Amino acid sequence: MGSVLDPAVVLARYLIADRATAHLRVNFVSSLDGAATHDGLSGGLGDDADRLVFDTLRMLTDLILVGAGTVRAEGYGGIRFSAEAVAWRLAHGLPEHPPVAIVSGRLDLDPAHPVFTRAATRPLVVTHPQAPAARREALAAVADVLVCGESSVDHTLMLQMLTDRGYPQVLCEGGPGLFGSLLAADRVDELCLTLAPLLESGHGPRIASAAEASPRRMRLAHAIPAGDTLLLRYLKPHEP
Repeated sequence: MGSVLDPAVVLARYLIADRATAHLRVNFVSSLDGAATHDGLSGGLGDDADRLVFDTLRMLTDLILVGAGTVRAEGYGGIRFSAEAVAWRLAHGLPEHPPVAIVSGRLDLDPAHPVFTRAATRPLVVTHPQAPAARREALAAVADVLVCGESSVDHTLMLQMLTDRGYPQVLCEGGPGLFGSLLAADRVDELCLTLAPLLESGHGPRIASAAEASPRRMRLAHAIPAGDTLLLRYLKPHEP
């Protein structure tokens, strides 16, 4: 059962007052029993309310951060907003569309993928010096390549480099491996979680996966019911 949400109210609930301070926001959808996917895709769990939050968070951000596996699995293309969203961003001093930054250690990305060829804003690729040189060169033709770390991506350095490039407000859309790595680095300031009214069962992944457990206490900022779906926003305890 659905419930119509007022987009203006949703926008007000997710606004961040201090846009100059670096802030990493993570957005996920989950089943009631903790699965991050349905039929292998996170989109299988979402509904209209989840899509509204998804679109709102994208409109608010400076940059969208995503893992290479999620780009391939979820069918990412070029990020292009509605005329209304573009008008809002321009009125608030933001460019029409945020870039996408793709995190990949192996650089197993096709330069002809729609995330590059259909992008409204030139994407970024984040990797490390040990990544294949030929792939890095090929991707440099379609994206700005950032090298962060030594034998693996240094996520703290990555976020600092993004801030230095003018992207303090970062929205991470997954997947679980990237979310887990950001948690391990203690870089997650906010989690926006849509709780879908579904008991998935099976062997679907959790929303975060890391080699080492990284417990982090969060505080509830809001819980918005939308029919049987629940829209949750959690912040670090020190966040306003």
